[in-house]
Amino acid sequence: MSESFIYMTCADAGEAETIGRMLVETRLAACVNILPGMRSLYWWRGKVERAEEVVLIAKTRTDLVDELTGAVKAAHGYEVPCVVALPITGGNQDFLEWIGNETK
Repeated sequence: MSESFIYMTCADAGEAETIGRMLVETRLAACVNILPGMRSLYWWRGKVERAEEVVLIAKTRTDLVDELTGAVKAAHGYEVPCVVALPITGGNQDFLEWIGNETK
């Protein structure tokens, strides 16, 4: 079994809490970290935008990434939400097993 970190951004803490709770309650993620206070600069519709955002980092099984992505897209307020999967290539094996045990 392999695990992944899922990096996401949200417009505010309320949306981040809602999405994070949904992912954990449906067991699409074993854990979600919510990190407020990020400032983003990005291209959107031909111009550079600036926004205050909140980062979410979910820990999940790699085989759940597509389902998790679909759930986030359905719940998210952004037209094109950032949902990026990063493979976990090593670490505390007990923790990695815990991710597998706590996801569906």
